[in-house]
Amino acid sequence: MGLEANTVHCGDCLKLLEQMERGTVDLVFADPPFNIGYEYDLYNDRRSRQEYLDWSRKWIAKVFDVLKPTGTFWLAIGDEYAAELKLIAQDETPFHCRSWVIWYYTFGVNCVRGFSRSHTHLFHFVKDPLRFTFNGDNPAVRVLSARQLVYRDGRANPKGRLPDNTWIFRPQDAPPSGFAPSHDTWYFSRVAGTFHEREGFHGCQMPEQLLGRIIRISSNPQDLVLDPFAGSGTTLVVAKKLGRRWLGIELSPDYVNRIRRRLDAAQTGDPLDGPADPLRSAPKTSVGRRQVRIYRNRPLPELDQATETALIGAYRAACATCSADQVLCDPEINARFAAACKAKGVAGEPYTWNRLLLRVRKRGKLPKLGVARRRLTFSMMDPYSDAAEIAMHMMSVDYGYSLDDLLCSPDAAAEFDRIASEFAPGYSPLEYRWAALSIRKRATDSKRFARRHFSAWLAGRRLPPSAPLSKWTDGCYEVPGVYVLFSDSIALYVGETMNLRRRIDRIAAADGWRKLNPKSALVIPTGGDARRQHGLQSALIHRIKPLLNSKLLRLETEEPAR
Repeated sequence: MGLEANTVHCGDCLKLLEQMERGTVDLVFADPPFNIGYEYDLYNDRRSRQEYLDWSRKWIAKVFDVLKPTGTFWLAIGDEYAAELKLIAQDETPFHCRSWVIWYYTFGVNCVRGFSRSHTHLFHFVKDPLRFTFNGDNPAVRVLSARQLVYRDGRANPKGRLPDNTWIFRPQDAPPSGFAPSHDTWYFSRVAGTFHEREGFHGCQMPEQLLGRIIRISSNPQDLVLDPFAGSGTTLVVAKKLGRRWLGIELSPDYVNRIRRRLDAAQTGDPLDGPADPLRSAPKTSVGRRQVRIYRNRPLPELDQATETALIGAYRAACATCSADQVLCDPEINARFAAACKAKGVAGEPYTWNRLLLRVRKRGKLPKLGVARRRLTFSMMDPYSDAAEIAMHMMSVDYGYSLDDLLCSPDAAAEFDRIASEFAPGYSPLEYRWAALSIRKRATDSKRFARRHFSAWLAGRRLPPSAPLSKWTDGCYEVPGVYVLFSDSIALYVGETMNLRRRIDRIAAADGWRKLNPKSALVIPTGGDARRQHGLQSALIHRIKPLLNSKLLRLETEEPAR
C-alpha cells in the first residue's frame, strides 16, 4: 500500500512511513522536533533522552527505506542532538554524510543562562555516495564570487560559485559529486513574526529560499519530495512552486488544514518568498567603487562604444546572413559568434556576449543584413512545439530563467534542448528553440484572443469529460484540436495540435511523458484556425492552471520585451 503524492497525510510519521512503498522517494527533508520543550499542538517535545533517540532511530530507518537508491536526505536539527542523530544516520542506517551545513540566522534566539541560539545544523545525507542528484550548475543556487562582485575580475568563473567561501565550482576545484564532506555556512534570516512569509500557526518555520536551495540542488522537476514533519508546510509549498511532486506527513489535523490552504494558494512557477541572497552586499575597493550591473547573478560589462563596435564586428564576421534570433537558436552559429567576440577582445564569456547582442539589437544598432527572415509556420513546428513549451517552463521554474536567459547561456540552452528532446525526440536544437521563441511572440495575441472569444470558457463553461488516452488514438481524431492531459486528478498540460491522434500517440511513446504518467485526456476538436486554437489553449491554461504550461500563456502574465 502506498501514500498518494501531492497530498498532506494526517497521522503519526512512523505508521504512515511504514505504508509507503520502498524506494519511491527522491528527496526527504526532515525538520523533526528538537526535544527542547517547544509547545507543539499535539506532539510531546519533552521526551527523555533515550526515548527521543530511540524514536529518531525508527523514523530515520524508515526514511532510508522509502528513498530511492539515488535518493537524498536532508536533516535539520539543533545543537542538543545534532551529533547523536548524525551518528545514528551514518553508522546505524547507513547513510553517507556528504556535508554538514550550518544555517546561520541573521538574528538569534535569546537563551537564559547561555549564548543566544543563532544557527541550526543541516546534514546532507545520501544512500550512495557515487550516485545521487546534485545540480551544482543550477544558477538559482549559485552566488557571485568576490572576484566578480568586488573586483570585476575577468578570470572569475562566469557561473559564480556554490554558496560558501570554499567551493569555487570550476572543473579543477569542484568535488566529483557535489559538496565535499566538510562544513559550510549559509546565511538566511529566520522567518520572524513580522515577515511577509510568516505563517502564524507554527513557530519553527523554515525560509522558502533555504528550502529552495536544497530542493533545487538535490532533486529534479517532477521528482518526489517527502517531508515527514510537515509543520507549517513550507517544504511542500516550495516543492510545488518548483515543479516537484510532494508528499507531507503531519500529526496535527489543525496544521494539516492550514497547510492545505497554503498549498491551494501556491502554483507551480510562483516566486519563492524572501531574499535569494542575503549577503549580496560587498566591500568597496578602488575598482569596486564603480557600479557593477548584475543580471541573473552575473556581472554584465558596460556597453560602451568600443564594446559595441567590437560586438557588431564579431556579429558581421560570424553570421553575415542571419538574424540575432538565429545566432541564439543555432548552436553552431552561436559558437562562431562567441569565437569572434573572443578574437576581438570583447570582455566576458558567451552568456555576456549574447546578452550584449540583445542590448545592441534593442538599440537598433545591428546592421541590416538584407536577407529574408527564417520562417517556420505553426504547422511545421506542430510536432515539437509542445515539447519546447514544456522545456521552457521547466527551465523557468527550476532555474529561474526567462527564455532570453536560457538562449543566452549555452549550457542552459543545451539543457533546454535535452528536456525538449525527452518529450519530442528527433528534432534539432534550432527547431526546439525557434518554437519557444514563436510561442513567446504569439503569447500576447493568444491571450487577447482568449479574452475576446472564449469568455464562456473562462467563466466556467462545462468541460467535456476526460477519457483514457487509448480512446483518442482512433483514426477519427486525426483532426486539429485542443487537449488537456491528466495524471489521475492532476492536470499536467493543455496543448493544441493540428492532429490530435498523432499527438496522443507521441505522448504515449515519449520518455519524458512516461515519467509523468499521463492516464487520460479531454479533447476539444477545432476547425484548425491557429489563432482560435492558441486562444482556446490560453483560456484553458488560465482556468485549469496545469503543471507544465508556460506562464506566458496565462492571461495575467506578460514577459517584458527584450
